[in-house]
Amino acid sequence: MNYGFVTEYWPMYLSGAGVTLLLALFTVLFGFAFGILFAFAKLSKRKWLSLLASAYIEIVRGTPLLVQMLIVFYMLPTFGVNIPNLFGIAKFGDYTLVVIALVINSSAYIAEIIRGGIQAVDKGQTEAGLALGMSQSLLMRKIILPQAIKNILPALGNEFIVIIKESAIVSVVGIVDIMFAAQQIRTATYLPFEPLIVAAVIYFVMTFTLSKIMNYVEGRMKQDATH
Repeated sequence: MNYGFVTEYWPMYLSGAGVTLLLALFTVLFGFAFGILFAFAKLSKRKWLSLLASAYIEIVRGTPLLVQMLIVFYMLPTFGVNIPNLFGIAKFGDYTLVVIALVINSSAYIAEIIRGGIQAVDKGQTEAGLALGMSQSLLMRKIILPQAIKNILPALGNEFIVIIKESAIVSVVGIVDIMFAAQQIRTATYLPFEPLIVAAVIYFVMTFTLSKIMNYVEGRMKQDATH
């Protein structure tokens, strides 16, 4: 196998890696924000709200990310939502549509992670807070949610890693990520496998590094909890 092409095309891989990380970062941030809302909605005592949130989560988790992304990417412009015209940046719209699709998918999974974290908090603390006269909103902000987030931090880190890997499908709509760069290099060099292997190595290095960072953070949190 010939890997001499890497010395010439490494800037394309580097640029693609930056795009992949940015997509994953924005997806996790916005996915977390919407995930909290959907988790609260599913836990709501209002039956209709809980049913709507449950339906959203089940539908999103039960359909492929690729299908969701293609629907968003082609449906929104069909309905007149032209993001490049709104922001005046030609490529901005494509990236925004992709992030919207990724957030829709990720928020459903993060909602379930958050819901599980909230329900894992000892009910005795909730009862004690209510006995002290705390409102439900204050109890959630000061007692339940901080503990839940601490408990689900490893799961959120894993979701970040999953998004990095799953974001490879954005190349099908022309987003210049790692996978798109690899496909372009394959076309330019006529090498069928080597550019893909290099892309796989880059994905592995990124996810392995993040996994080790999350393991370190989780270990520190456990040490702090024992002191």
